[in-house]
Amino acid sequence: MLRRELEYFLGAIRFFTRLPVPAWVGHSAEALNGSARYFPAVGLVVGGLGALVYLAALQLWPQPVAVLLSMAATIYATGAFHEDGLSDAADGLGGGWDKLRILEIMKDSRVGSYGVVALWLGLTGKFVLLAALDPTLVPWALVAGHAVSRHASTLLLATMDYVREDLQSKAKPLATRLSASALLAATCFAVLGLLPLPWPQSLAGCLLAALTTLWLAAKFRRWLGGYTGDCLGAVQQVAEIAFYLGLLAQLPG
Repeated sequence: MLRRELEYFLGAIRFFTRLPVPAWVGHSAEALNGSARYFPAVGLVVGGLGALVYLAALQLWPQPVAVLLSMAATIYATGAFHEDGLSDAADGLGGGWDKLRILEIMKDSRVGSYGVVALWLGLTGKFVLLAALDPTLVPWALVAGHAVSRHASTLLLATMDYVREDLQSKAKPLATRLSASALLAATCFAVLGLLPLPWPQSLAGCLLAALTTLWLAAKFRRWLGGYTGDCLGAVQQVAEIAFYLGLLAQLPG
């Protein structure tokens, strides 16, 4: 049982990042479906890596430079997996007029104007928001932001249908709906990332992340009838930005 869960976790690390995992970790559709509950746990790892790079860089350079280097580290660790999803989803929803055309655009490896703008806004937004935070909060914000935003993606896995039929799709192994117990496990990992942060800011960040997730889910349901792998990446990116935005909100009192 414990070995199986460890295999699921390491399988999630291999699927969602470029970080090395032991050779004995299995690779199957069943294992990848089981790994979905560890999506926010992967966020803890990726955010933790970004936090370590930030803290090390802060000893030598000003905060904006440290933030930039931490972002570069997380993008390198994931292979821009979710940024690619954001770009493809923006191109599809921006340039498509029906389900088939949107899915066709999402599959196209070329990046269109909507995708470029979405990437620029996403990366610039994260940089500006993190650079504006209290320097002591940035490491914890990175850990929590990556975990909470990946939990937002798991909500789509638990509540929506997978819409693409081809075997080449990024999310095909994750097309099985997440069970209630798996969603609870994913939620626990997301909450774990929130614990070091002040609860009013955490609550505001989670609220904004939830609102953006609901908004995107409604768009995906309307235009596609469900989600694709690119939709999961888009939700992760937008929810992460919304979380940082909530942390910076000037709360009354």
